[in-house]
Amino acid sequence: MPTPEQTIDICIQMLSAIIDDGTIPRNIRRVADETRTILQNQDRQLGLRAAEAISKIDEISSDPNMPGHARTRVWELVSQLETVPLD
Repeated sequence: MPTPEQTIDICIQMLSAIIDDGTIPRNIRRVADETRTILQNQDRQLGLRAAEAISKIDEISSDPNMPGHARTRVWELVSQLETVPLD
């Protein structure tokens, strides 16, 4: 099982893949980029970063313009973030 730090790194990679996917609408990629920035913020605790990222991603999870493959990635991302303890 990965450590919380490794989980955050995995989530950052997942977000980067979403950001680089040209088939995903721009507004969803923008939120993914903002979420990646939240996760990279070393000034906050891991659990708080994960919780804030989940909240941010929740904004786009129900977007009707999101392609099915992107929605699956987002759900997988949320599942990963939910494993990070709040400290």
